Amino acid sequence: MNKKTNSNTRATSPNILVTGAAGFIGSHLCQRLLARGDSVIGLDNLNDYYDVTLKENRLKQLTDKDNFTFIKCDLADRGAMEKLFADDKFDVVVNLAAQAGVRYSLTNPHAYIDANLVGFMNILEGCRHQQVGHLVYASSSSVYGANTNMPFSVHDNIDHPVSLYAASKKANELMAHTYAHLYGLPCTGLRFFTVYGPWGRPDMALFLFTRAILAGEPVDVFNHGRMRRDFTYIDDIVEGVVRVIDQPARPNPEWSGDNPDPGTSAAPYRVYNIGNNNPVELMHLIETLEKALGRVAVKNFMPIQPGDVPATWADVDALSNDVGFRPATSIEDGVGSFVEWYKGYYS
Repeated sequence: MNKKTNSNTRATSPNILVTGAAGFIGSHLCQRLLARGDSVIGLDNLNDYYDVTLKENRLKQLTDKDNFTFIKCDLADRGAMEKLFADDKFDVVVNLAAQAGVRYSLTNPHAYIDANLVGFMNILEGCRHQQVGHLVYASSSSVYGANTNMPFSVHDNIDHPVSLYAASKKANELMAHTYAHLYGLPCTGLRFFTVYGPWGRPDMALFLFTRAILAGEPVDVFNHGRMRRDFTYIDDIVEGVVRVIDQPARPNPEWSGDNPDPGTSAAPYRVYNIGNNNPVELMHLIETLEKALGRVAVKNFMPIQPGDVPATWADVDALSNDVGFRPATSIEDGVGSFVEWYKGYYS
């Protein structure tokens, strides 16, 4: 476990652990927390699921800050995680580290058990024994699985996942609720909807499309273009996460086991969607990207892939009611910002 310590502010500001700190959402969140004066310990195992250099370059924007400490560690390493929680007292833990990707879960299922289940178990145990004030963790819009009633609501039942990735994220929500119930650990799960923007993940559609269009290669358009996604800009995601961090989950006094609400509990437990509440057709995304790049894509229309769902759409009323925020960045503005970053980063 490699540790760089250079913090003089922990006595006067919240001490926050962010796992997945070299990831897309994690690195953006760390920047935001550091900018407001929080003391942040960032953890990541820097695995090679995608370009490690991209992860290292995200980290370079953080490691020169006095109130940031980086630890290279794997969530599934029980001994290392126990030492981490023993060495530091965290006010808040934000768990963004996970094995991501629906399609990857079809061919590498064990990676999801190790990172998303064993790793999350280690997070829960650390929070429990060190009496962490609030655990915020990444869930996913994928948990809605076979649901077709739109928009997806946190009050809906989510018992029919269609990928192991989705099942692992639902399992995280169930595990978190158990710890909230047994130990009074405030837990808030965040179901992210198709996050995009500068420093994004290379395995995501916008990144893949941009690279292919600039190289003059065809883009794979699944479900023959009849896909709809609630694309959510990274700044909106981070704003939602920060607001949730500052409002630990509380019991719902009106919760009843006779008619159980999946989104709340009699325990200090909450689940929120963070999405743009405005699904976009895949073909419209491609058209917007073509305009931003000044090039036309060569399209390779294909059937829907196993594990994929045809549409996502977030009901964000719970988020808006509880923390006063609704994502609103347009796809045109978001794609424009991504393209500007992409051209600069890859010259």
